[in-house]
This record gives sequence, structure tokens and C-alpha cells, in this order.
Amino acid sequence: MLGHVADQHEIPRLGELPAVSANWFAAYTNSHHEKQVALYLGQRQIESFLPVYSTQTRWKNRCTKIIELPLFANYVFVHIDPRERARVLEVPGVLSLVGFGRSLAPLPDFEIEALRSSLGQRTIEPHPYLVIGQRVRIKAGAMCGIEGVLVRIKNKFRVVLALDALMRSVAVEVDAFELEPAANRMTA
Repeated sequence: MLGHVADQHEIPRLGELPAVSANWFAAYTNSHHEKQVALYLGQRQIESFLPVYSTQTRWKNRCTKIIELPLFANYVFVHIDPRERARVLEVPGVLSLVGFGRSLAPLPDFEIEALRSSLGQRTIEPHPYLVIGQRVRIKAGAMCGIEGVLVRIKNKFRVVLALDALMRSVAVEVDAFELEPAANRMTA
């Protein structure tokens, strides 16, 4: 009778785990270790992707040089079966895999592929993460230093600026590079 129950539930034998497809996941790394982590992942034959962008930097001796920096600081993308998470976590410099509790958060394949295909064809650089309703500060141009609330993101960012003394608001459209998240104000 015991053999009959086992036949009904089809218990997988050792080494016969059900197939799970590989997905892209974000590996969180030590600061400034992204390139080294990507190298280690390649040596362990774990598919990875480290998007970088070029920027010009000026050293203390006034020399300028173009360097490549990670597009997403502290992250390297890995393409693995979720059961291989231990192989990634063993890599020096990897702190964790992004997820919720014990389950990993897979990234859509099309987003990674779009990043890969556009890196050589377009100018891509990091930008602060901004969401509608967030308080922002204009950091360039004639309105530099003025704060408002982001109300639309389309071709240009639309920010509503509140003039408290007049109890009025105005909307202004600015380019993305002119905005940054505003520091949270402390209330007394």
C-alpha cells in the first residue's frame, strides 16, 4: 500500500528537480566592486550584465580622463535559475540578490534586452529616481534652487511651484537634467 501512494504523487528522484527557467535578477554588490563582481561571475560561467556609461572626470592634478562607471551603482544583473542563487552569493563582493523576503524579484527580459541594445546607440547616464507627486528641486537654469512637486513626466518634466507668500502656484516645464529630489524638510 505504501508503494501505491508514492506512485500517485510522483516524487522526483534526486537530481530530477522540475525545470525552472532562468531569469534576470539584480545582484547587490559592495560599493565600487561591480566590475570585479562581473569578472568573477564570468570566471564561474554565470551569465551577467553590467551596463556602464562613459563620463569625463578631472583629477586633482587637473588632468581629465574619460572613465566607465556602472549605470546602476552597486548592481550587476545575473541570468540564473533561481535555484542557483547560492552560486551567485558565493561570489566575492556580492552582498545579496534583490527580492522580497525569501523570494527573488525577477527582472523583465525585455528591459535587460532594451538596455543591452541601446547602450552603444544612445547616450545613457544615471538620473535620480523621480515619481509623480514627489517634491523636487530645480538645480540649473534661471529657477535654480526653487522647489516644487513633480506633476507630469512626458517630453519634459512639469513641476508645480508653490509661492506660499502669494498662496499661488505656477507650472513650469524643465528638462530632466535640471531636476533632483528635494531634501525632506524637517518640521519643528
